Amino acid sequence: MSEREVLELLRENARYSTADIARMTDLSESEVEAAIEELEAAGVVRGYQAVVDWDKLEDERVRAEVELNVTLDRETGYADIAERLARFPQVKALRLVSGDYDFDMEVEADSIREVSQFVSEKVAPVPEITQTVTHYVMTSYKENGIELGDGDDDDRLSYSL
Repeated sequence: MSEREVLELLRENARYSTADIARMTDLSESEVEAAIEELEAAGVVRGYQAVVDWDKLEDERVRAEVELNVTLDRETGYADIAERLARFPQVKALRLVSGDYDFDMEVEADSIREVSQFVSEKVAPVPEITQTVTHYVMTSYKENGIELGDGDDDDRLSYSL
């Protein structure tokens, strides 16, 4: 049994039934159910979420990518800072990254003002954070592996031999 196959199918579409996954993997439904239960119990599968195309809604959300630079001391590590930041509901994703900054933080709120206030009043004052750079998301073309938009805007040139 390949837990990896089950995981990939759940990531593709978390609404697949156990019967669907069983057909696609040549496993029995009970094997699929057991695999999913084990993955959930082990904390590998942490939840199931819908991928939302906010541009299709009237009351769209404001999203931003925030770069964070930090300075560590003897008592504070990256995990300590991440734990503090991850508690805020506005933080949708938080990653320690390599490169010119330390953390990549995805933030979501109802307005640009709310995002700005959150960053300036809650994030920037954290003593270890030395710099923030906020990039507002203008349009999303792909989220969690799913292309967004109408799907019929294919303006690529045709190619033939």
